[in-house]
Amino acid sequence: MERSIEYLQLLAKSFPSIAAASTEIINLEAILNLPKGTEHFVTDIHGEYDAFDYVLRSASGVIQQKIDAVFGDELSVDDKRTLSALISYPEAKLRALKAENENLDEWYKVALMQMIAVLTRVSSRYTRSKVRKALPKDYAYIIEELMHETRGTFLSKHNYLKAIIDTIVSTGRASHFIIAIADVTRDLVIDQLHIIGDIYDRGPGAHRIMDMLCNYRDFDIQWGNHDVVWMGAASGSAACVANVIRNSLKYADMSTLEDGYGINLLPLATFAMETYANDNCALFRPVKSNQTPADDMPQTRLLSQMHKAIAVIQFKIEAKVIARHPEFKMDHRLLLDKIDFKNGTVMCNGQEYKLRDTNLPTVDPNDPYKLTPAEQNVIDRLVHSFTNSKALARHMECLFAHGSLYLVHNNNLLYHGSVPLNEDGTFASLKIQGVEYKGRELFDMLEKMVRTAYFSTDNDELKEYGKDLFWYLWCGPVSPPFDKKSMATFERYFIADANTHVEEKGNYYRLKNRRDICEMILQEFGITDMEHAHIINGHIPVKAASGESPIKADGRLLVIDGGFSKVYHEQTGIAGYTLIYNSHGMRLVRHHPFESIQQSIAQGMDVIASTQVVEYTDQQILVRDTDKGKRIMARVEDLKALLQAYRTGLIRN
Repeated sequence: MERSIEYLQLLAKSFPSIAAASTEIINLEAILNLPKGTEHFVTDIHGEYDAFDYVLRSASGVIQQKIDAVFGDELSVDDKRTLSALISYPEAKLRALKAENENLDEWYKVALMQMIAVLTRVSSRYTRSKVRKALPKDYAYIIEELMHETRGTFLSKHNYLKAIIDTIVSTGRASHFIIAIADVTRDLVIDQLHIIGDIYDRGPGAHRIMDMLCNYRDFDIQWGNHDVVWMGAASGSAACVANVIRNSLKYADMSTLEDGYGINLLPLATFAMETYANDNCALFRPVKSNQTPADDMPQTRLLSQMHKAIAVIQFKIEAKVIARHPEFKMDHRLLLDKIDFKNGTVMCNGQEYKLRDTNLPTVDPNDPYKLTPAEQNVIDRLVHSFTNSKALARHMECLFAHGSLYLVHNNNLLYHGSVPLNEDGTFASLKIQGVEYKGRELFDMLEKMVRTAYFSTDNDELKEYGKDLFWYLWCGPVSPPFDKKSMATFERYFIADANTHVEEKGNYYRLKNRRDICEMILQEFGITDMEHAHIINGHIPVKAASGESPIKADGRLLVIDGGFSKVYHEQTGIAGYTLIYNSHGMRLVRHHPFESIQQSIAQGMDVIASTQVVEYTDQQILVRDTDKGKRIMARVEDLKALLQAYRTGLIRN
């Protein structure tokens, strides 16, 4: 009772009277009866900034839908596409229009009213207070007036509205208002953004994506293996640093490292040029490169030499992590000591294979995993560069603040890769500091340990252990975001036999199509209402071109990785999926490859291949039906208790 009174006294500081408490109850009860906000799910972005920016700006076609709902057949298809492009890319669209027309005054007047009508439609699912907070400060009053009068009887205040619009145009502020209205429309059309892992690697714009997200209104991230390896690098894990550098060199993606985070690669470049001066490192050429052979062969050669140098350093560092942690059960990844330099062969999985490349001058056959002094200097300086990058630290803190290994939200379970399973479908376990963890407990303990590794300042032993777990999350066999038997990095570089390149997936990927397995996983994470429950994950691209469906296990599992990254487009046949969950249910949006902003504007933002309804309900889902609604209802009960305390004199107002 005393604790309850103390809580009510604290609540009374925010609502110091019967009137204040009653007003808040009325407000919250009203919110509970609003339609559920739109959730937007995206995964495996892999540095493709322009494509991701397009998805957010177009809201995966939701803006086009709102335009259709407002105008129907009143506008032509071309006019609606123009309006869609204007809302999505207002600055670029305005530049294009100004280049074609000297005087846009009359067009401005029509466009402003059309945009206000769309904004009015979009904002109708929110309270006026929330909309007001989203409006740009300088123009909030005027935009709100226009929205309010547009909702009412237009003819009754025709001259009033016309005067506002005419004045906006005559004072030269039309472009500013259009941009402001477009920005707030995009902001409100997506209520919550879920990023289900793998922001980093392969594409050149991961740092730009993180800049965008860190300024986004409401989002969360479920860490992917490509995210945790960067988080580990920022924490000071040498193994993670080596993997991050190697990945970047593999795809010739230096902009995130150098332009985004100011990582100094000169020590590695100098070492690589000296060590592999007579080696063209052909096996280590970038997977994709914009350089022309005639003009930029020296640059490509240098990238290849750096790639080989860091790969060898990585193998040596990883061996030390494996030796420190026999519980990781990753001895099969130790291959440098299996090399027969005399015969140019290596023993792998019990078989002997010819090496494609035997020029490994820094590998001592008598002590193959020992770093040379020069290699140690390179990795030390790279680790220092990662741990002292302010831009990287800012983005990593954003990942920790808004991210986790999993999220349970509105009866959906979100994670990037998997829940590790044994062959018989039971939860697989991993030993952490002598204790076996599996299922949800494994996720929770892994997350606790890696957070400690990044933020701890006074427990060196725990910090070092957590840094090694970052690396394990990147490539370990019982790692939820990875979940493969092994990462065949050495084999893909040095062994020609493609059979050795296969990275065997964990049991989850075989069993995930079973409804009973998915429902077991959902229950493990506290979801018991199975009627509308889903697992949503990415990690393994859906091969849509081969007829594979992203909807699995009778609708219990949605795998929404459709290949954002350009390197997957040929394999998947599409350029990614996004999932939309609004007050009428769920639908999957399938995207064509994104070419350019200019093309999207010219074509009216229509690069959506198709949409597929996953779940539909005639009865609109309200805020009261969501997790947010549950929190609001609990708040209402507290406020009702405060009212009772005021009325009985238990607390005086």
